[in-house]
Amino acid sequence: MNETVLVTGGSGFIGTWVLRALLVRGIRAVAFDAHENPARWQRLLGARAAEVPFVKGSLLDRALLASLFDEHGITHVIHLAALLTPNCHDDPFAGCEVNVLGSVALFEQAKRSRVRGMSYASSMAVFGPEPDSDSSGCGRSPDRATDSVVENRSPSFYGTFKKAVELIAEQYWLHSELPSVGIRPHVVYGPERDQGMTAGPSLAARAAARGEPCHINYRGVVGYDFVEDVADAFVRTALETPRGAHVVDLPSEPATVEQLVAAIDAVIPGAAAKITIDGPTLPRNDSRREHVITDILPDWRATSIADGMRRTIEFYSEATHS
Repeated sequence: MNETVLVTGGSGFIGTWVLRALLVRGIRAVAFDAHENPARWQRLLGARAAEVPFVKGSLLDRALLASLFDEHGITHVIHLAALLTPNCHDDPFAGCEVNVLGSVALFEQAKRSRVRGMSYASSMAVFGPEPDSDSSGCGRSPDRATDSVVENRSPSFYGTFKKAVELIAEQYWLHSELPSVGIRPHVVYGPERDQGMTAGPSLAARAAARGEPCHINYRGVVGYDFVEDVADAFVRTALETPRGAHVVDLPSEPATVEQLVAAIDAVIPGAAAKITIDGPTLPRNDSRREHVITDILPDWRATSIADGMRRTIEFYSEATHS
């Protein structure tokens, strides 16, 4: 049976890796995003970028969504498009429009088009402060006096919107039997991660491949997921969506920044001498891990940080010498 997968947020860091994973599998993909990023597509997709139709627009344009699904015969959906924490904090109304109403519009069209499977990006932010939050108030920890009231509640608009989407997905299963899987990665690292505070280790791997210095501006223990694993998780759960509305965590191997630098140094001895570390200690933000991806994909195996850093460095080394 022919499959065509719509990828919202298809110009982004994870979205482009998702497109690459679909192309490798020989599955037709259609990208939808508010912005294009042809340079990233060229680096990750190469000549095969021409095989991916790109539709520019807003999730709030329901007529555009309907025509897109009809024209391309969408059978599965991977939903990554969203405004991130700072944007949601600065303009909660816009954040709600895109992250909540836009998701409802997408779920509604998926229901009407009778898609066979759907995966979407949730976040560890539904549980507490995010690693990439700053002192502007985004993701601020709740006051101690209210900790018991907000246990396992997000202190950010972004996390609250993500939780809302999880609940909305559940409603679409209960009322329309639209199957879905929400995935909660932690800090995603790897080639092409270049934005946000926690991009530091990925940028350090790139710098090491080029023989350049790099500064990582945070400390602390957080969980890390290799981007190819994350892309594979979205692709597989969209194509192999079980009945129901599921939300699962990825393994998110915990590590200090120093351990990440050591992993880089193991690939390129001496690289650590050019990497400096300083900055705030980020909050360790774990879920209860009641539901993990192996509940849905029993054969799931995560890439270790050691292997992920090696592959990240190899990617940039090949690019540097090509």
